[in-house]
Amino acid sequence: MAEVKQVGEYKLGKLIIEGKTKQVYEIHSDPRKCLLLSKDRITAGDGVKAHELKGKAVISNKTTSKVFEILSSVGVPVSFVKIASDTAFISKKCEMIPIEWVTRRLATGSFLKRHPGVKEGYRFAPIKHETFFKDDANHDPQWSEEQIINAKFKFNGLLIGEKEVDYMTRISILVFEVLEKVWQTKNCALIDMKIEFGVDTEGNILVADVIDSDSWRLWPSGDKRLMVDKQVYRNLTTVTDKDLDTVKRNFEWVVDQLDHLIPPSDHLVVIIMGSSSDKEHCNKIKKYCQDFGLNVDIRVSSAHKTTEGVLKIISYYESLNIKLVFIAVAGRSNGLGPVISGNTDYPVINCPPVTKDDMDRDIWSSLNVPSGLGCSTVLYSETAALAAAQSIALSNYIVWSKLRARRINNYKTLPSADEEIRR
Repeated sequence: MAEVKQVGEYKLGKLIIEGKTKQVYEIHSDPRKCLLLSKDRITAGDGVKAHELKGKAVISNKTTSKVFEILSSVGVPVSFVKIASDTAFISKKCEMIPIEWVTRRLATGSFLKRHPGVKEGYRFAPIKHETFFKDDANHDPQWSEEQIINAKFKFNGLLIGEKEVDYMTRISILVFEVLEKVWQTKNCALIDMKIEFGVDTEGNILVADVIDSDSWRLWPSGDKRLMVDKQVYRNLTTVTDKDLDTVKRNFEWVVDQLDHLIPPSDHLVVIIMGSSSDKEHCNKIKKYCQDFGLNVDIRVSSAHKTTEGVLKIISYYESLNIKLVFIAVAGRSNGLGPVISGNTDYPVINCPPVTKDDMDRDIWSSLNVPSGLGCSTVLYSETAALAAAQSIALSNYIVWSKLRARRINNYKTLPSADEEIRR
């Protein structure tokens, strides 16, 4: 494939690297970014098997872009910036770590060859994680965590040590779990996948390179016979034009499924305050809820003073036939949460706006509910939002993914803080 001088609006600099299925170029306008240009080419067996596949570049670029957009939207750190053309996208320029990070839900493929006696389809819970050093000449040998650490890789000034390996391991599992949830909405089982990481010019570790149908095993309805990934191509002993058409149709089907993902938005968190004086507390809850991608309404009604109004509010939201969580904000004698809980079958969370003067009474009135009622009580606005998000996450992969990604931050920030203190 000849060098390219311009893609879309982007004037390209030198060719940084050329792989079996893509080229990576510098961009004149921004030295911190690069352009990844896909090829109409499919390969297997470290490039020993290779064929031209017209249209694959467009398919791969669409798949990668959609996947990275999903991952970025839920808080996964990715190098992807935006689509540049039908066959290319803009990425943060990274120095690539020469390790493939593989995650597996079911035992199949090379895992069975390396572990004789394990039956195909054995389910890994937790997810099985493996790492392989990128070395075509030696067929990408498997490496342990200790080997990666002792290699003392250093990219853009960042030494890859134990903390960094642990972080990438957790991110690779997170990526799998998020995409597993995504594909479950299409009744497809994500069997295993591989990703790569790079270090950008600011020293950040990012999920980089591409993630497309070359990167995973995907079985519709969980049936291996229906596989729609590159394994179909790998399994071919001879390759005809008809075979390549089948592979292409499979890849196109994957893109179509991703293009028609419907963001799950049929939910609402209804915050009801007993008095408008609690507006600031409710707005804090709303802000935290929105950080998790939740839809929020705020209402004012008193269980004691306008009981009928509270019941009308409940009836209105129940008539919408969507997933609901109610958050009751009331202090002193909290009748609001219990009244809502006694008149709905949706989750109800008490989050009283406690003050120093009335803390004991505010909390006790929310905790001491009549028998037969299931409203829970939390004290902080963030906790109320988290509890609501966890309820919605049971049937919403976006909210679940945001919660899951949030946990990863602790594994990045706390070890860094510990390291700083020790200095």
